[in-house]
Amino acid sequence: MKRRDFIKKAGLATVAGSTMTLPLSAFDIKPKYTQLTILHTNDVHSRIEPFPMDGGKYQGKGGAAKRAALIKEIRAEEEHVLLLDAGDIFQGTPYFNFFEGELEFKLMAEMGYDAATIGNHDFDAGLEILKKQWSSHANFPLVSANYDFKDTVMEGLVEPYTVIKKGGLKIGVFGLGIELEGLVPAHLYGNTQYLDPISKASETAKILKHNKKCDYIICLSHLGYQYESDKISDVKLAAATEHIDLIIGGHTHTLMDAAEIHHNKNGEHVIINQVGWAGIALGRIDVRFEKNKKNKCISCVNEHVH
Repeated sequence: MKRRDFIKKAGLATVAGSTMTLPLSAFDIKPKYTQLTILHTNDVHSRIEPFPMDGGKYQGKGGAAKRAALIKEIRAEEEHVLLLDAGDIFQGTPYFNFFEGELEFKLMAEMGYDAATIGNHDFDAGLEILKKQWSSHANFPLVSANYDFKDTVMEGLVEPYTVIKKGGLKIGVFGLGIELEGLVPAHLYGNTQYLDPISKASETAKILKHNKKCDYIICLSHLGYQYESDKISDVKLAAATEHIDLIIGGHTHTLMDAAEIHHNKNGEHVIINQVGWAGIALGRIDVRFEKNKKNKCISCVNEHVH
């Protein structure tokens, strides 16, 4: 879906939500909304500095300083902001080879990330290093519902989900990771067990919806956007589950022109988005909730801030 069409549809949803839920006598009263601004990254791959000005496709793009400035600017404009990452924080530049993830986690902590999931490359220095760097330098949760870290040094440090409160809203965030066998050397992930992502997503989203009473549910997925094979992807995940409102993807480095609307197994909307790799874009999704309808989501507008 083109960005202008997406925004047009979001605008129509806003009109419908405003006019159909108010009595005629109240048309002169502005409804009260809570807007949640969701910022997100994926597959940053230790890109601390921008790409060099060497004539390449991404010259001048990326870099932690530019991203931090954008995030600060948006936070100054919007009251309720979430900052999330969909994995592969590590690997790709000498910064990782020398500092083994310390700098990446320090910068994310300074930027105020609210949660992240674990990508396959986040195992590249082994579990001991992942534990050391996250425990020492991160101040945000790592979430993964389908990696079981029992009998590893990460046991008890990674939760299936987290619930974040913003502006009277309860936002459930959980993570999913890709199959590690054949992708990551076995000695790096040790006894980490990969569990079926669709069954774990269904189980976790149900808990967040019914037990935790979340108003909005976000999956941080490092499964990949879509494949020609039957491999589980974000598109397949959306179609096979329920209760998930937004899938923030990673792994396939897909730079989407705009977020896409898919349908879950009940025919309800699921938004999927992914913003390439190396921090070349910062994803932004604005979700509007109507306060007097028990935080009913009535519209969503998406953009990528390059």
